[in-house]
Amino acid sequence: MIKTLKQFSKAQIMAWLDAIKDPEIPVISIADLGVLYDVQVEKTTVEVSILPTYSGCPAMDSIQEDIIKHLQKQGIEQVRVKIINSPAWTTDRITEQGRQQLHAYGIAPPQSKTGQPIACPQCQSTNTTCISQFGSTACKALYRCEDCLEPFDYFKCHV
Repeated sequence: MIKTLKQFSKAQIMAWLDAIKDPEIPVISIADLGVLYDVQVEKTTVEVSILPTYSGCPAMDSIQEDIIKHLQKQGIEQVRVKIINSPAWTTDRITEQGRQQLHAYGIAPPQSKTGQPIACPQCQSTNTTCISQFGSTACKALYRCEDCLEPFDYFKCHV
């Protein structure tokens, strides 16, 4: 007999998925990063839609596996994960809590206004220099603080 999923609400499933962390930035959830797009509860299957931060993001496979395993641990046997590209993910999708988590982890969160100086997450100085447009991942750039001399990642703005 196939179990229906009537006992699982969309809100409950979204709350469970908030526990899934981004594999490249393990302090931020896929929900706070804005990668988690939607959940649909069907009769016997939960379908989760996720948005890649950029085309070809290598973290998507790991995130898919984490979603499936996590929901199966909650008693949902049939889980389908869709990677969607429309609407496109933008840094506007990162929650305020997510921005604070990035900062606390040592990554400068994206600036919404272009031309604004990038503040060092260690000492808050805006006396910073971009060393490379390519940081530890394609969605980040490498900066150096000219005051404390510490290097740091800046999460590039994608709008």
